[in-house]
Amino acid sequence: MKKLLEFGRKAMFYVRVLSGYEERRIRSYRLKLQKHLQQSEERKAALKKIPEQMILSEVRRMVEEMQALNKKLEETEAAIEDHFKPIDKEAEIIMKMQLDGEEKTMREMVKAMQARALLEKAEADRIAGLKSAEANQPVQEKASTSTTQVEVR
Repeated sequence: MKKLLEFGRKAMFYVRVLSGYEERRIRSYRLKLQKHLQQSEERKAALKKIPEQMILSEVRRMVEEMQALNKKLEETEAAIEDHFKPIDKEAEIIMKMQLDGEEKTMREMVKAMQARALLEKAEADRIAGLKSAEANQPVQEKASTSTTQVEVR
């Protein structure tokens, strides 16, 4: 009986091969496998793209956050500048007043120094004049003038 079943199977196989049924079945199976393989490759490529897409989306999100933060920072800086404008103006006025006061003080110091220099020059000229006068006088008169000078002083 086993042999008969084996013979029947072989006969059916030959009938299917001769009729083209087996060939069509093999082709369809091969096409099915090829289609399944192609889908697997597409899923594999999509899976490879997912990390890239995740990274790109994360980078985009970070860039957007940084732009928002920069905008907020600029707005804050503008608000701070607006807040401190009156104080800056007052500080500028105070600094200008101080500089004017320092300039005035320096001018007064320069005038005082010039006056002192003139007095010292006049004193030096007077002393030089006295010395030249003493050099021209005789020795006796010289002694009497020096005593009078001491008394005058």
